[in-house]
Amino acid sequence: MQVTRVVLNSRPGNNGAPVAENFRLEEATLSADLADGDVLVRTLCLSVDPYMRCRMNEDTGVDYVTPWQLSECVDGGGVGVVESSRCGLCVEGDVVTSFNWPWQTRAVIKGSVLQKVWHGAVDPKLVDGHLSYFLGAVGITGLTALLGVREKGHVTKGANQTMVVSGAAGACGSIAGQIGRLDGCVRVVGICGSDEKCRALVDDLGFSAAINYRQEDVPARLTECCPNGIDVYFDNVGGSISDAVITQMNSGSHVILCGQISQYNKDVPYPPPLSEETKETLRRKNITRERFTVLNYMNQAEAALCELSQRVQSGQINVLETVVNGIENMGDAFCSMMTGGNIGKQIIKISE
Repeated sequence: MQVTRVVLNSRPGNNGAPVAENFRLEEATLSADLADGDVLVRTLCLSVDPYMRCRMNEDTGVDYVTPWQLSECVDGGGVGVVESSRCGLCVEGDVVTSFNWPWQTRAVIKGSVLQKVWHGAVDPKLVDGHLSYFLGAVGITGLTALLGVREKGHVTKGANQTMVVSGAAGACGSIAGQIGRLDGCVRVVGICGSDEKCRALVDDLGFSAAINYRQEDVPARLTECCPNGIDVYFDNVGGSISDAVITQMNSGSHVILCGQISQYNKDVPYPPPLSEETKETLRRKNITRERFTVLNYMNQAEAALCELSQRVQSGQINVLETVVNGIENMGDAFCSMMTGGNIGKQIIKISE
C-alpha cells in the first residue's frame, strides 16, 4: 500500500535554527504482509517536542536519545489504530501508542514497542475520547511534569511555597504548574512569551500570575509576583530567564532541571554551563539543581498515568493543545513549537 511519510532532509547544524525544509515529504510503499510480531497501524495523531531538536544533530549529546538519520523516516510520539496484527498483544481495532512512532500515515510496528498502558490497549475512556492526550497530559509529557515535581521539587502541603515555571504555556510546563498547585504550592507563577499565553495560564489553568518575558521586566515582575521568594523552579528554558529566577530563590530551594529549550540551537553540552554568578548563588543558598530524566522513573509510570487520567477526567487538570491538520505540516508545526508558536501540547492530526 502507498503511504506518505516525513524524512529528515537536512540537518540545521549544531548552531542553527531548524526550518521546515529540514524535513521532506515523500511517498513510500508498505507491504501488507506482516511478519510474526508485526502490527499494521493507521496513524491518528503525532507529537512534536523540544527534545527532537537534539535528534536533528549527528550527535544528540545524550546517551538515551538517538539521532535521526538523513533521508530516513523520523519518529516520535504517536497514537494510532490497529488495522491488522500478527502480535498476540494487539487485535484489529485496538488504539495503541508508542514513543517511537514513524511519521507515516500508516506503519508496520513491532507489537513489543507499542505501549500497553494498563496492561491492554489504550482505553479512550481514560481521556474522555481525547486520544491526543496520550501524547501529552496522560503520556510521557504528563509523566515528566508529575514525576519531576514529585521527585525533585520537594513540594510540601502547608509550607507556604511558591513555584515558578518557565516555558509555562508549553506541553510540560502547563501540567507542571497545575501539579505544583494541587500538591500544595500556595503560589504558582508562569513565565511565557505572549499575553494570550499569560491569560490562558491564569484563567484556564489556575496559575496565580503569569509573566510575558517578551514584553515585561522579568526580574521586577518576579519580585512583584513572588513576595516571599521562590521555593521551587520548574526549568524548561535555561538561559537568562533561569538566571533571573535563581537569583530570587530562597535558601534550601529546588530547581527541577527539565529542559533548556533556549539553548537547543547552540553547540553546548547538556545541561548547558551556568554563569559563575548563578553557580555562586546556587552554592551560597544551598539550592539543589538536579537534572530530571523521566525514563529513570518508569517503574512509577502506571500509577502516575492513572492519577493523571483521573485528574484530567475530574477537571483538576485542564489540558491545552494546539492542533495542526495533515502530515504535510509536520515540519512547520515542529518549527513553530520550537519558537513558542503553540499553547499547550503541539499535536498534528493525521487521520480520524
